[in-house]
Amino acid sequence: MHHNKRNATQAKRSAIRQFTVSESMELLPFLIHKLSGQGRNSIKSLLAHKQVLVNGSVATEYNRLLEPGQTVAINKERATEKPPLIDLSILHEDEDIIVIHKNAGLLSIASPQENEMTAYRQLTEHVRTENPKGRIFVVHRLDRDTSGVMMFAKSEKVQQLLQESWKDMVKERSYIALVEGRVTKPEGTVSSWLKESSTLKMYSSPYPNDGQHAVTHYKTIRVDKNFSLLEVHLETGRKNQIRVHMQDLGHPIVGDKKYGSKSKALNRLGLHAHVLAFEHPTKGNLLRFQSEIPKSFNNPFRQTQ
Repeated sequence: MHHNKRNATQAKRSAIRQFTVSESMELLPFLIHKLSGQGRNSIKSLLAHKQVLVNGSVATEYNRLLEPGQTVAINKERATEKPPLIDLSILHEDEDIIVIHKNAGLLSIASPQENEMTAYRQLTEHVRTENPKGRIFVVHRLDRDTSGVMMFAKSEKVQQLLQESWKDMVKERSYIALVEGRVTKPEGTVSSWLKESSTLKMYSSPYPNDGQHAVTHYKTIRVDKNFSLLEVHLETGRKNQIRVHMQDLGHPIVGDKKYGSKSKALNRLGLHAHVLAFEHPTKGNLLRFQSEIPKSFNNPFRQTQ
């Protein structure tokens, strides 16, 4: 037992200083005596930051009584703090996957030209505080201006499992869309063949079998003469699919200038990834995550009623 401990401490010796206690005394005076070059405040700071160990356990009390034969170790490296997460929060994490809530405005991943704080970069730093070799793998994307639930894999194997069986593994995937105008049908389906123009804008082809088939189901949650709040289920997950299909319906998503919106009722895009439920890629159990509908999505109704 002790040999293993000793080997481990030898490996870390560069970052750790060790002293053996020869006579009974309190911890703070002992440290002041042994670390004669360091000021009293910097020694107190070591205690506060849990960098002092007595016989391998963290000690923070100044008046901790030391006994002869005990070992006092100072770990020069602070316990690693997790970097703060900006515009995202973690809903679930295990050894295989991370599920997050992403705010509107945060890029999922950067295009080669961009080097800003994406969800991908932040989560890579997050996993590396525990495992320096940790990595994050993209499974699906949310547009920058869409908020809500999103998942990443923590290994290439899990990424492939999810991507290959996405249709079978995902049991529920719903969005909330705030759209312009009154949607008169309580529910409906939009189906088209999606293509990308030279300006990277998606559009529905007038010809069948021309492009990627896309199917979107919607239900109304709340409507008035100017706006409708819809629950949207994706049968396929194509780029900008909901945004194009709402424009096709004649009810573009609020704030979506690219796809025909004129309304400035929100200071963001009125699209939110509300629910993601899926079978765990390695354990097989069903997981369901729901991100609350942004409160601002109800504001336009209050103004018009």
